Amino acid sequence: MPKAFRLPLLLFSLLILASCDMALKQTELPTSIQLGDRYFAQFVIRYEKDVHITTNYRGGRSIPVNTEVTLEEITGKTILVKEVRSGRELLIKNIEKHTHNTIIEAFDKLFARSKVNLSQFSKLEREHINDGTVVKGMRKKAVLVAIGYPPQIETMNLESNRWTYWRSKFNRFIVHFDGGKLARIQE
Repeated sequence: MPKAFRLPLLLFSLLILASCDMALKQTELPTSIQLGDRYFAQFVIRYEKDVHITTNYRGGRSIPVNTEVTLEEITGKTILVKEVRSGRELLIKNIEKHTHNTIIEAFDKLFARSKVNLSQFSKLEREHINDGTVVKGMRKKAVLVAIGYPPQIETMNLESNRWTYWRSKFNRFIVHFDGGKLARIQE
């Protein structure tokens, strides 16, 4: 092959390899994330067709907070977990342009080795956490456990008193806080 074609072909091949979403090896993961280990959902995770998008759309079915899962696989863009009780698999797709999170950061928001201590929340907060809903008077931490993190593209900082969530690609709602508690929901 002529030299003039080797470099462009090599560059093209490297580009193709870089764009592949290959499974990460255990040696490529932080020590806190172990393939095959068990973790607990840190908020109510919504999904459709067995896929959760990290943009955190608020439609579809849900997996309750503290659901135990095993980590089956992690790639540069996805996380595959299996619910311990049901055996159902859930694929999580990280949309980094919306979340500003790497796949590792997304994993750390979604899962932890220990359960969320629900006793820290009021009776009202626990009821809505169990339903995956929010209501006036809930504290910020309770809102996070009930409906998860808002996309960072529209809510840059959780210290803000205005968090924008997406019900779908086209529908949003805004949660307004006053004094650290949910004051109103703007549809």
